[in-house]
Amino acid sequence: MTESDSLRATTDVPGGLTTVEAGMWQAFRAGTVYDLRSGDAGVDDPHGGAPWGPERTVRALVVCWLLLDGPPALAGRVSSLKLTGVRITDPLDLAGGTVDPYVEMTGCRFEQEVRLPEARFTTVRLLDCAVPRLEAARVHTEGDLHLPRCRVPGGIRLTDARIGTDLLLNQAIVGPDRTGRAIIADGISVGQDLQGEMLRTEGELSLRSAQIGVSLSLRGARLTSSTTRNALNAPQLSVERTLYLSPAGLGNPVLTSGTTPARGTLVQRFEARGGIRLDDGRFGDSVDLEGARFLFREDQELSLRRVQTPELRFLGERPERGRVVLSGARIGNLVDRTTSWPGPGRLHMGGFAYENLVPQDAFPLPRRVEWVTAATAEYDPEPYERLAAVLRGSGEDEDAREVLLAKQRRRRETLPLAAKLWGYAQDWTVAYGYRPGRAAVWMAVLWAAASLAFAQNDPPPADPERHPHWNAPLFALDLLLPVIDFGQVGQWQLRGGWQWLAAAVIMLGWVLATTVAAGATRTLRRS
Repeated sequence: MTESDSLRATTDVPGGLTTVEAGMWQAFRAGTVYDLRSGDAGVDDPHGGAPWGPERTVRALVVCWLLLDGPPALAGRVSSLKLTGVRITDPLDLAGGTVDPYVEMTGCRFEQEVRLPEARFTTVRLLDCAVPRLEAARVHTEGDLHLPRCRVPGGIRLTDARIGTDLLLNQAIVGPDRTGRAIIADGISVGQDLQGEMLRTEGELSLRSAQIGVSLSLRGARLTSSTTRNALNAPQLSVERTLYLSPAGLGNPVLTSGTTPARGTLVQRFEARGGIRLDDGRFGDSVDLEGARFLFREDQELSLRRVQTPELRFLGERPERGRVVLSGARIGNLVDRTTSWPGPGRLHMGGFAYENLVPQDAFPLPRRVEWVTAATAEYDPEPYERLAAVLRGSGEDEDAREVLLAKQRRRRETLPLAAKLWGYAQDWTVAYGYRPGRAAVWMAVLWAAASLAFAQNDPPPADPERHPHWNAPLFALDLLLPVIDFGQVGQWQLRGGWQWLAAAVIMLGWVLATTVAAGATRTLRRS
């Protein structure tokens, strides 16, 4: 700045401003940082208890004056408001205004709430600031809105906001408003990323019908809600790429799922003390729950009803209470592990469709069948059939048959006594047709036993003039196969116990024949 520029800047300061405000006025025209820090970290902490006196204080009215109707920039400069370590008194009210200058405030302390509803900005950055409350419904920014490390005990409202590029809430600490919600961002639109890594909320984070242009990252966030049902309430959320509810590393801010953090990295997992509601969400790449911890009450749940995403990474801790609901969800790859799923009665998967299973640990078929059984408190064939279809599609036909057999056994439990007994007969003989090799064994055993028994008998012929030669094995085979006639039955006169034995063989033959037919029909239908 030349001497003439400095003189002009000084003489252009309007009257009525304090010395500190006049310095801010001049820094605004020059586009330079106005830094009022003392150099003592304890005193300069905006969240600490050290008092900041008049030597660090400006009025909110003067800040608004600069932003809405400020003086022109000095020659060759771009005006901007860059404040560091400044205390701002009174409410900062820019509601409905249009702010062209760049705004960046670092380590500042606001004594009262900041009001930005329906205001328009280029870029706003509040870094590590103490803000009692931020009211910014329908705010519009062409660039970023940054609030990292800010502390906002009275909550943030961003309903229907339009953020041109990124919304950053990393390591922010946000308390509840009068309704018990910490961040209300229903209907918000973010052009690129919404980052809330290591975010801490004491109250509901509401993102209903929000639209995120790239990714939504809540890595390492800790969401708590004691007065509302949900810690994260985001039905109809749309994310073009990935939703991350996974760990964050302080020493490695680009820590991604499945990677090992560098030695010495402080890793913090995503944690929710309250329900998670993502119903009807659309996620272009994946939903990543790796390492997530869910601390639910009995009436709370992780709700993924009707979610659609190419990949669900269900790799968090098993919830000890509450429920996991996947009803109607449509997933491409289901990446999971046995230790992540809740127990019986806490998992609901009616209408849940997935195309591939990608287990990340030993997930044997019996455990997978238990997984399906845990999701069906009452008999429902659809989860079994879905699992069988996925296994068959990956070439595991034998495993698919085992799943369908488990379905039939589960169904048998719901049948009346007579049908249940018939089901046991089918299970013991040919396993409902899913193990047809058993039929040959039973038929052979029964035929051999009947042949040995009838070999001890020499019945008289029904027609002494015309009768075939007595052949016990052929006679037993004629009784056992109800459809084929070998010309033996009806040619001999059986009496007493032999008649009862013949009747028993015929009945068992019918049982075997019908079960084999049912199994063959099922096999042909699958083909």
